[in-house]
Amino acid sequence: GKSTRVAYGETLRELGRERSDIVVLDADLSKSTQTALFGKEFPDRWFNIGIQEANLVSMASGFASSGYVPFISSFAVFLVCKGFDQLRMGVAYPGINVKVVTSHGGISIGQDGPSQMGIEDLGLACSLPGFVVCCPADEVSARELVRDTAAHDSAVYLRTGRPAVPIIYGVDHPPETFRLGKSVQIEDGGDVTIIACGLMVSEALIAHDILAAEGIGARVIDMHTLKPLDGESVERAARETGA
Repeated sequence: GKSTRVAYGETLRELGRERSDIVVLDADLSKSTQTALFGKEFPDRWFNIGIQEANLVSMASGFASSGYVPFISSFAVFLVCKGFDQLRMGVAYPGINVKVVTSHGGISIGQDGPSQMGIEDLGLACSLPGFVVCCPADEVSARELVRDTAAHDSAVYLRTGRPAVPIIYGVDHPPETFRLGKSVQIEDGGDVTIIACGLMVSEALIAHDILAAEGIGARVIDMHTLKPLDGESVERAARETGA
């Protein structure tokens, strides 16, 4: 399948065709974050402001305060770590409707080195009051969650990735109705539960097959939304499976 960052860029372009209130801002990484797809079609609603992530957040806050729905993008490590104070003071505390979508999250971009890896971004985003935080597993779920992000009336942080990832939701696992805050049970099992998000969901499905060959039934849950967490599914798994 495609990478979740490509699914984001393509879906953002579709949303641009449907909604005139969406604006997109990028910090000089639009070819990597895929917001360039939106910018090529809607140059009057796309802003590449250069390498100034903190200012990117503040500008988005201004757009949102003026009635627009801004999507802002950069690498996870740059936008969240460098722009954290602005996210805290300019978006989270006043409750501003800004959509923060990053790429290159985690360590899956090994060849780019640690300076490009956002390993703290999900934890930092979860600490921001009023933020919804999600991490899709494949291009199908990414498209759905980007649309949910656009429709949701609050700040949202969504992490996408660089590498192409297996398509999970398709023939073997029919697409569900994705909702922010509601996990998806992909496989059932009574012995153990594996809860994963993002790139680790496909790895969890590999583990499911390995365990099945050993006679162990593993439930697999795609916890695509980390905040608010679907505590009900975790409690149910704790009751119904052994670990």
